[in-house]
Amino acid sequence: MTAVAATSDQQTLVPSIPRQLFVDSGYVLLGLPLAVASFVVLVVGLAVGVGLVVTVIGLPILSGTLYAARGLADIERLRLPAVLRQPRIRPHYRMAEAGANAWRRIFVPMRDAQSWLDLAHGILRLIVAVLTFVVAMVWWAAAVAGSLYWAYDWTLPHGQGDGDGDLAQLLGLGDSTTARIGLTTAVGVFFLITLPIVVRGCALLQASFARAMLTGVAEMRDRITVLEEQKRAAVSAEASALRRLERDIHDGPQQRLVRLAMDLSRARLQLASDPEAAGRTIDEAVTQTRDTLAELRALSRGIAPPILVDRGLPSALAALAGRGLIPIELQVDPQLGTPGGRLDPAVENTAYFMVAEALTNVAKHSRATEAVVAVSRHGSQLRVSVGDDGHGGAHLAKGHGLVGIADRVRAAGGELAVISPVGGPTEIRADLPL
Repeated sequence: MTAVAATSDQQTLVPSIPRQLFVDSGYVLLGLPLAVASFVVLVVGLAVGVGLVVTVIGLPILSGTLYAARGLADIERLRLPAVLRQPRIRPHYRMAEAGANAWRRIFVPMRDAQSWLDLAHGILRLIVAVLTFVVAMVWWAAAVAGSLYWAYDWTLPHGQGDGDGDLAQLLGLGDSTTARIGLTTAVGVFFLITLPIVVRGCALLQASFARAMLTGVAEMRDRITVLEEQKRAAVSAEASALRRLERDIHDGPQQRLVRLAMDLSRARLQLASDPEAAGRTIDEAVTQTRDTLAELRALSRGIAPPILVDRGLPSALAALAGRGLIPIELQVDPQLGTPGGRLDPAVENTAYFMVAEALTNVAKHSRATEAVVAVSRHGSQLRVSVGDDGHGGAHLAKGHGLVGIADRVRAAGGELAVISPVGGPTEIRADLPL
């Protein structure tokens, strides 16, 4: 079982407008020389490789061109996170097998679809780069030159009379210095105000094109992998739950029902010969019936307690804590129990199961004297935490009782972190998507 990595508590910080403006500007302006270099290298390599392919010499050249496209694509992937505010994603390229000969290594990138996408991006990106570069430069020039026009107007020659052609005159504002400076500065201020929006749009256009070509397939594959892991985790969690339920029924209610049937048969035989003994046997059968009902109620609480369905997560956890063998402090957002704050039933069931199983492990293995259960919203996630002051040493290794919790949390699309140094304390934390 592979341990699920702990989720970082650090939030992704949104940069300020000036900082984002300079980041986007640098991305767009640097994109043009990179696009020109990429276009020249790849087009020349592709043309030479395809042209000489009939002589076999073109195959190594074409393969080298695809490897160059990979390298240029990696440079672009390094630049994307600053603009898109997303972690870097690098696809898994097809690699040559160990011990493969030179010709097999030459054909490896040719059989890799992502390498051809990298090549296409390296050639076509020039179109987007030129468009975004021109727009960004025009906006920067207009914003700087216009907003600072008042500072250098006196250095410019201005004609006299009707042939002057200043913008202020064309708009009927006259040919005065105040009108000319005021209008030009106002236009510059407009470009300055809209500069972050326009440059951001240019950067997003260029970055979105790169993302679609360079990481789109990789993101899809990663998403498929995550869904497959969630499916396997859900199947594993349900299978474990069914095995546990079957074991509990076999060891508990089933044995009591067998005992009950035997007692009732004995009571029927005793009715004629020893009514008093039959009465005692029936009393024992009644006790067995009550105990069986209690065990069945306990089992049903483990599946889906009625209080969770009727009153929500806070009340269900309060009832769970009330049955605890050690003092349990609850720090649960009360809004989660209101009609407007109720969670999706699947999220509620997962959170309840996680807390119930964690508290069971605390009671059985931790030797703790107290525990704390905290449940609250954190943005688009529900954070569920169970801590205790026991001797620690808990982890997600097979056979330690936490594997079922990890499977259930992963099946719900969440992540589980176990912080339990030897000597304690222990914290089991799950982040569930809402």
